[in-house]
Amino acid sequence: MESKKVWFITGASKGIGLTLAKQLLNAGHMVAATSRNTKKLSEAIGNSNNLFLPLKVELEKEKSILTAIQQTYKQFGKIDVVVNNAGYGIGGSMEELTDKEVRDSFDINVFSIISIIRNVLPIMRKQGTGHIINISSIAGIAPTKGWSVYGATKHAVIGLTEVLAEDVKKFGIKVTLIAPGSFRTNFNNPDSLVLSKNKIDAYSDIRNSLEQFTEKSGTQNGDPEKAAKVMIDITEMAAPPLYLLLGSDAYTRAFDKLELLSSNYNQWEKLTKSTNY
Repeated sequence: MESKKVWFITGASKGIGLTLAKQLLNAGHMVAATSRNTKKLSEAIGNSNNLFLPLKVELEKEKSILTAIQQTYKQFGKIDVVVNNAGYGIGGSMEELTDKEVRDSFDINVFSIISIIRNVLPIMRKQGTGHIINISSIAGIAPTKGWSVYGATKHAVIGLTEVLAEDVKKFGIKVTLIAPGSFRTNFNNPDSLVLSKNKIDAYSDIRNSLEQFTEKSGTQNGDPEKAAKVMIDITEMAAPPLYLLLGSDAYTRAFDKLELLSSNYNQWEKLTKSTNY
């Protein structure tokens, strides 16, 4: 790699975030990584040199986010790459999920990303450079049964990322939206999932579907090590992708969705255009 960068990564105590942080540190980059438990984070990273800054952050609180970004800038003097990786799955029918379960999900999966971007942009604008990587999901493009709220949060990440890229490109800031498919992390495990506590018999098919999802833990096709390497590689590109699918399953689902949209739009073209003056 041509230069050593300062990375700010959320949700780095497990999954792809942890894998990414380790690869970066091994390559000599500087990493500020967030977690609710810095002891657990430091133990997972296994690196205590001055390249690594563990940060205790409550992502639903903007003050906590701002403090972490300020600490990162104070320690390293710049922030080159931000990876908004923190998030969790939430499964259940819309009728079963409580208002709190839904709002908590949006707080972490969407509003924390907005808050991080809002607070890091002044630094990147001043630098005249930077790269923001937002992790969505193939579920944000092609959601499946039982994941309506999760799909909604990840779809929101796609929308805000598309416009963000247009808004900040004049400042030399690059933006990438990553939509991973299924990777062999602990995402399918109970500690990374919230399933509706309220159970309604009429939605037993959804519960069966969610159970099948959790049973796939450890058998997913995606390799986190390869995903992390791709994420590092795109930050070295002069013109990195705005949209990037990760995993063959994500690729297939995305193109199935494109076909569905194209077919539906064409089918109802006459009705669509009937509203013109």
